Amino acid sequence: MPSTPAAAARLILTSLQEVMAARTSAQAKLNKVVDIIGQSLSSEVCSIYLVREGVLELFATRGLKQEAVHVTRMAMGEGLVGLIATNVETLNLDEAASHPDYAYRPETGEELFHSFAGVPIVRRERAIGVLCVQHVEPRRYEEVEIEALQTVAMVLAELIANAELADDGPVDQREQETGTVVLHGLQLVMGMARGHAVFHQPRVHIEHTVAEDVEAERQRLLSAFAKMREQVDRMTGSIDFGMEGEHQEVLETYKMFAYDEGWIRRINEAIDSGLTAEAAIERVQQRTRMRMRQIDDPLLQDRMHDLEDLSNRLLRTVSGQLGTAAQLGLRQDAILIARNLGPAELLEYDRRRLKGVILEEGSLTAHVTIVARAMGVPVLGRVRDIRHQVNEGDLLLMDVGANSLLIRPTADMDEAFENKLHITQKRRAEFAAMRDLPSVTQDGARIELMVNAGLRDDAQALDVVGADGIGLFRTEFQFLVSSTLPQREKQQRLYKDVLDAAGDRPVIFRTVDIGGDKALPYMQRENEELEDNPAMGWRALRLALDRDALMKAQARALLEAAAGKVLHIMFPMVSEPWEYEEARALVEHQREWLVKQRKKVPIAVKYGAMLEVPALAEVLDILLPRVDFLSIGTNDLTQFLFAADRAHPRLAERYDWLSIAIVRFLDRVVRACEAHKVPVGVCGEMGGRTLEAMALIGLGVRRLSITPASVGPVKAMIRSVDVTALQVFMRDMLDGRVVDIRGSLSQWAADKGVELS
Repeated sequence: MPSTPAAAARLILTSLQEVMAARTSAQAKLNKVVDIIGQSLSSEVCSIYLVREGVLELFATRGLKQEAVHVTRMAMGEGLVGLIATNVETLNLDEAASHPDYAYRPETGEELFHSFAGVPIVRRERAIGVLCVQHVEPRRYEEVEIEALQTVAMVLAELIANAELADDGPVDQREQETGTVVLHGLQLVMGMARGHAVFHQPRVHIEHTVAEDVEAERQRLLSAFAKMREQVDRMTGSIDFGMEGEHQEVLETYKMFAYDEGWIRRINEAIDSGLTAEAAIERVQQRTRMRMRQIDDPLLQDRMHDLEDLSNRLLRTVSGQLGTAAQLGLRQDAILIARNLGPAELLEYDRRRLKGVILEEGSLTAHVTIVARAMGVPVLGRVRDIRHQVNEGDLLLMDVGANSLLIRPTADMDEAFENKLHITQKRRAEFAAMRDLPSVTQDGARIELMVNAGLRDDAQALDVVGADGIGLFRTEFQFLVSSTLPQREKQQRLYKDVLDAAGDRPVIFRTVDIGGDKALPYMQRENEELEDNPAMGWRALRLALDRDALMKAQARALLEAAAGKVLHIMFPMVSEPWEYEEARALVEHQREWLVKQRKKVPIAVKYGAMLEVPALAEVLDILLPRVDFLSIGTNDLTQFLFAADRAHPRLAERYDWLSIAIVRFLDRVVRACEAHKVPVGVCGEMGGRTLEAMALIGLGVRRLSITPASVGPVKAMIRSVDVTALQVFMRDMLDGRVVDIRGSLSQWAADKGVELS
């Protein structure tokens, strides 16, 4: 086997070109192809399955029983071959039978073979077949062999399509769909939008995969790279958000990928193997997509999305298909549809016409999400197969808060949506009118309403919604959007800008909560193994204390930024009092050092801990005398109490914030804080829902830190409730062992005229 993917693929492609040029039937060509691949990879078995009439049919094989050809058929998703076709992903197994999706077919004689590797044969983004190899001895195929298979699969796609041997992918539903469809996804940026469907970019269909002149293809590629970089430089240079922010760092990272030499090298290697420039870009892009499916780290996934976005741009450039919906211009209110978007591409759109974005992929920490939030554009992500459910120009109604997308709504649906949108806008106006009114209950109890933040621009929400301060500033956002560890001076500038924007209102800075599902590649230890359960692993305060240089730099940045002011610092994921003490001592040591250096320091530092780990509740008698305040993080706390991942779609609805278990737990914590005269607040989604917020106030919580959009509704609830009567009712429920707290509390609120939404 040749030592490089290019050499291996070139050897096979040279033979394939002769086969394709021969005057023989398509079946004869495929029979010859499996022999060539099997011999080149020294593999006992090579098989080709094609999608025909919606099922996978064994079409040619070397090594399996010939009588199985055109007899063995599998449904999409059935067995290893069906899994590859359905997921459009590569499999590489040293013991095929141990895979949970393995399906034994006795007519093939495959029980003799242990190892298995398969790649999808892709045409127009869909699998039209599967190319696989098998070996008697258990072994994983080398990377060089997998890449050779992927290259061959691209050439086979052209051969199979020209011979019309397979279904050209499932029938495109966009030509058929006319009725109303309701879809759901992942709530990325909240908001409602009404507009007509616009596809971000036309698909580039690669018709020719084998290069006639490798050097000519290389020159086409280099020319396309130069044009693409000019576009990216022009876009990133013309962006102005009015002030510096993390979105600018996002765009710099995106620009860095455009100049990545490793990416260029991989595409050049694909051209060396005998592919056209378009096919080479597509092969590397397919590899990127497959890697994305294997990556659990959301930050790395986001960066791979940036690379895919640039690949799309490069592919359009080299093929001469330069137009996107942004370049063509939006003619009416539009909702943009894409598999994914790069941050720079989103910024090309006319903000007056762009009302919303629907993505097949996307995540909360994705670069495009951060930029969309700064633009005020609602985004719904992970809407499966959206591009095959919608026709260009279809009317779409999206309500991210309700996790709902209506495609081609009826007139009645459209009218109901317009009414809801009008009511929402009217309610927003009412909440805005309430902005300067205090959040005081009917019997005079003052409730602090603060907002959660993580970006520099988020501080502007304080004035917009009339919040009392920032109850949770997530400092890790700056780390998540940077390609390297942010310098201390850069951290300090961010913290100072936020404090200046807040004025005399408090800002509670949570030290970095990274690790777990917010892993950073530049923070990984060498040879570090992936964690089986990252949410309960090396993250947050555990990581910060282990990497104390990071925490020392952040502590000093916070102390210098808050010079002459009161600094509030909160430590996340505290499990035991000694962790809090060690973190506090580290910050104090930095303060003492700054004093010795005659640097200005805060007039006072208030220290707090986050209660997210249930174990901490058992040692509050030890912890509370040492803290200035406590914040309950209901998001993580709930999943730890119920042993239920809050991001798991099947478990998301399995627990209720007003379940008796959670309410009792919170009641115990609040009473312990009251006994030690330590202020206790809640920062998490629970506090942003009016009924849940009412329950928290009834338990004695007097500080809520919530999303800016929730401040208005929660303030309206607070101003309509009698907290004395509420506390009596809550105590009666807890003492009376009422199981349905949600139902009882809702009825009480209705009877008392409490304003809930």
